[in-house]
Amino acid sequence: MCRLPYQTTTEDLDACFIGIPMDNATSNRSGTRFGPRQIRSESTMIRVVNTPTGADPFHSLKVADVGDVPISNYDLEETCNRITNRYNEVLKNDCIPLTLGGDHLLTFPILRAIAKKHGPVGLIHIDAHDDTQHHQQGALLGHGTPFYQAVQNNCLDLKRTVQIGLRGSGNTQDDYSWAKSKGFRVIPAYECYHKSLKPLMQDIRKMMGDGPVYITFDIDALDPCFAPGTGTPEVGGLTTIQGLEIVRGCRGLNIVGGDLVEVSPPYDTTGNTALTGANLLYEMLCVLPGVNYFPTKYEI
Repeated sequence: MCRLPYQTTTEDLDACFIGIPMDNATSNRSGTRFGPRQIRSESTMIRVVNTPTGADPFHSLKVADVGDVPISNYDLEETCNRITNRYNEVLKNDCIPLTLGGDHLLTFPILRAIAKKHGPVGLIHIDAHDDTQHHQQGALLGHGTPFYQAVQNNCLDLKRTVQIGLRGSGNTQDDYSWAKSKGFRVIPAYECYHKSLKPLMQDIRKMMGDGPVYITFDIDALDPCFAPGTGTPEVGGLTTIQGLEIVRGCRGLNIVGGDLVEVSPPYDTTGNTALTGANLLYEMLCVLPGVNYFPTKYEI
């Protein structure tokens, strides 16, 4: 990732990129198992300094790519256990993981490891879908169930959980009622139309406070005109500018991990979806604790 060195452990690292090449939890169009590979490929022209924001991550932090989690393509429970075990090892060294997905189920086993180290965390979840289904097509584990499972496993601080960009058709008159009943702040996509999200992120920073925060960005939060290469696209999504505003607006938070999921290269004929995903992961790196900034005119 980003032409970084590869190493097998996270010793002496402040942050790392790590891939999870899975798509056996998808419900519609598969292909996200190839996401980490393509995101890495499209990241090669990302340069050292974030010119608009002034972030200088690679001179501030020691960062490497630690490869992929060896998942099982046949057993989702086994895959989840392998992911949690791998992240337990990553977090032993106080390294902040940034994950290249992979379908969205992977966030649940990551959060199990994160919560084991940090306790229940605040969550900034950017997505077209709330992913709080109690089951998916009769199964407890699927890419539509990670945040239901995260709640059931006490991984989230429910007063500091926000979902941004939700939209699309639903199964009930209020598909988001369960999340709201648990205390999630739900921000549908239509509340984001035709405006900057900087004021929203000011509110979210206050909401998150000083506690640990995890960022999860499903690429289908963006409108398919920007990110067509995904399994469950929904019209009427966020712009890439709004996506940048959300991630850059996390600056100053106690971020303990993040992921970018649901890039599906078979549907990404131009490579722009993976390119966008690579840049959003770079932006996550730029807002991690410990990153130094040089003066610019950009204001979060």
